[in-house]
Amino acid sequence: MNNLRLLTGLMSVILWSGGVCAFGQSVVTLEEIFESAENNSVQLRPAYSAQTEAEREISVARTALLPDINASLSLSYIGDGFTTKRNFSDYQKAPIPHFGNGVGLNITQPLYTGGAVTKAVELAELKLTSARYATDFQRDNIRFQLTGYYLDIYKYTNLRAVVESNIAAAKKVLQEMKARYEQGTALLNDITRYELLLSNLELQLVKIDNTLAILNTNLVTTAGLSEGTVVIPDSTILSRALPKEDARWWQAEAEVNSPSLSLARSGVEISRKAEALVKTDRLPKIGLQAAWTMDGPILVEVPPINRNLSYWYVGLGVSYNISSLYKTNKALAKSRATTQHAIDQLEAAQENLSLAVNADHVRYLEAYEELKTQQKSVELADRNYRTTSTRYSADMALITDMLDAANSKLDAEQQLVNARINIIYYYYKLLFTTGKI
Repeated sequence: MNNLRLLTGLMSVILWSGGVCAFGQSVVTLEEIFESAENNSVQLRPAYSAQTEAEREISVARTALLPDINASLSLSYIGDGFTTKRNFSDYQKAPIPHFGNGVGLNITQPLYTGGAVTKAVELAELKLTSARYATDFQRDNIRFQLTGYYLDIYKYTNLRAVVESNIAAAKKVLQEMKARYEQGTALLNDITRYELLLSNLELQLVKIDNTLAILNTNLVTTAGLSEGTVVIPDSTILSRALPKEDARWWQAEAEVNSPSLSLARSGVEISRKAEALVKTDRLPKIGLQAAWTMDGPILVEVPPINRNLSYWYVGLGVSYNISSLYKTNKALAKSRATTQHAIDQLEAAQENLSLAVNADHVRYLEAYEELKTQQKSVELADRNYRTTSTRYSADMALITDMLDAANSKLDAEQQLVNARINIIYYYYKLLFTTGKI
């Protein structure tokens, strides 16, 4: 079983290191990953297409400013008519020319619509703005997701180095144990227990390699990088000087930059504009009209005249929907309720954002304190391991002491790796929450 795990681990190492070179292995910064996602991410395409749809909606709304032109052409068969007295007596047949035709052209140019057309265009423009905020929000979500993958790859890469170091140390101790066993100064049970420790470390290494492969696939696919690319995180990311502004500064940045907050504000503006659009139903509509018609035969004469009658006119048309006096009230009440709902959502979004920024800022500062603690823990664990190893070599410590010291050292080193990554993670979490990622 140990040999099988070792073989699996070695195969994973080969695939992760030398074997992947054929597919493209390179150091990639987070900024480069963000840029690739901006251009290639499949998950961003729906947001872009929604934005394009909103742009087309503006064009559609503006067409209401153009004149309406209607043309008509009719051909008909007209049957004979008849006449009677008012008491339906004295029936007389009235021959009518059977071929009927009609040609018409009507042009209406809106002059005043109560602001309906203008407000419809403005509403479409607000929807485009909202679509852009939604795109920004989706972009930030994808960037933060990519940041998580990127930092996890960095963390597990460092954990892999820690585990490899502990495997090398364990093999050295195991070699010494076997030498002492041959001299009769060590027990076979001690060797077995340390081989078990080594086996667990090798299994942990295999799991780390598998996790790295999964994370790399997720990162490459989400960012739209070339298939087969193996991402190596930029090693300088942990050495960057990160700002430590107070919570009020971050709150102010979130108020200005947060896409979720901008999206909520846009929702209020859209609701108010829709409310104003409903109010236009109560206003009259005025338009310039021009028309020309030609019909035949002339049926208003008795007997009918078998000729075409043509006429045209130009004038102003005024229309008013009287039913709006009692129908619009309910639609307006609904629009006002929608606006209030949007305002409530904005206030809730502001509160949630404030709480999220505060929590992320606290965790960000806490990560620095955790790093100091873990650095001290590694120092103490390493000192304890060296002391215990020396005592064990001098037959002054038990194998259980060596196992405890090795496990403590491994755990402390792993926690140190996590602490360093947490600082970067919570910094980018703050950037994500405040809309600055």
